Amino acid sequence: MSLVQAGKQLAQQMVGEKMKDVVDSLRPDAAKVSDPAKPEKPAAPSPGETLGSVMVGQIQAMQRTCKEDQELMVRCGTGPDSMRVLEIFAPTWQVLVMTGIDADRNVTRVVSPVAAVQLVCKVVSVEAGAKPTRISLIIPKAK
Repeated sequence: MSLVQAGKQLAQQMVGEKMKDVVDSLRPDAAKVSDPAKPEKPAAPSPGETLGSVMVGQIQAMQRTCKEDQELMVRCGTGPDSMRVLEIFAPTWQVLVMTGIDADRNVTRVVSPVAAVQLVCKVVSVEAGAKPTRISLIIPKAK
């Protein structure tokens, strides 16, 4: 290694260290920021908790928070079709049967494994004097 190369390497190390010090001083506390190279592990589900029970529980919680003049509108997209869900039946926690109305006002059913279900939920206001629609949730009985 020549003297010139050693000088360049030393200069790069010094500039690199100074740059790292400056950047680190601008960053928030490293303990509070997760390292992108180390993705966070998702919280482990509680024993006996399944994806289906979590989904149904979330819908129940969202519906419970609706006021008297609000309703939870749940939409399910299946390929080119989309429907408004009025009932969710879970014969098991691995399968959901959703019944609702499509764009042409036809009664429609979707039977799907829970892992493939995508629902869009939003709280909407109902017209004055109208009764809000509540989603019927039918869940498996505990054994």
